[in-house]
Amino acid sequence: MSGRPLLRNRVFCGALGVTALLLLAEAAGRAGLADPDVLPLTSTILTRTAELAVEEEFLVNVAATMLAWTLGLLLTVAVTVPLGLLLGSLPRLEAAVRPLIEFLRPIPSVALIPLAILLFPDRLDLKIAVIFYASCWPILINTMYGLRDVDPVAKETLRSFGFGPLAVLWRVSLPSTAPFIATGVRLAGGIALILAVSAELLAGGSDGIGAYVLKAGSSPDGLELIIAATVWAGILGVVTNSLFIGAERRLFRWHTARAGVAG
Repeated sequence: MSGRPLLRNRVFCGALGVTALLLLAEAAGRAGLADPDVLPLTSTILTRTAELAVEEEFLVNVAATMLAWTLGLLLTVAVTVPLGLLLGSLPRLEAAVRPLIEFLRPIPSVALIPLAILLFPDRLDLKIAVIFYASCWPILINTMYGLRDVDPVAKETLRSFGFGPLAVLWRVSLPSTAPFIATGVRLAGGIALILAVSAELLAGGSDGIGAYVLKAGSSPDGLELIIAATVWAGILGVVTNSLFIGAERRLFRWHTARAGVAG
């Protein structure tokens, strides 16, 4: 059975659920069950959300957030993938570094923003730094985990033909680990967007979705603009995650098929 009908059903059910929730919220507001001053009507929020899509100031702020997101995520991939391959290939080194990883990984990234403000006066550098710290863990852990999943027989076969460690890594380990790395990048993408907006909210600055939300709070219709901007942040998260999922399915169909057979 093709996965496309199942995907369409999931999309349809998801859209149906969101529509039902919006209609229920609108009905609650119209019936007076929710105070419009505390929770504006759904129709009002949707109108504001549509207006922001063509508002130049908001689009400039979205571009600033996505620039930090892109640079931070690219830096994270460039550093953590080779580091994960190194640690995954050297078990003794991984065992020595593992306690440090387990100590640093649970620290809430948002809690480090005040420290980052002191270390990085430039707001773009600040956002990139906190994005890097928060996003490195899923990529690093997935890369190391993926190396453990490599077929040992395939590696031994290459070694028996005289291939060295780098050739085995390039020809067998890296292709086998690539789907795990892609999953780590997808997870890191969502985390990176959260940290980009959080840094803009907590550290201030003149651009970004978070900065726009701070400015909107002082306007007469600030609540509506804040919620509408937040909706767009969620939309960006859904869109980027969907793009990553689509890329994974196209690039690693063989891995999906193997997982399906194994299941």
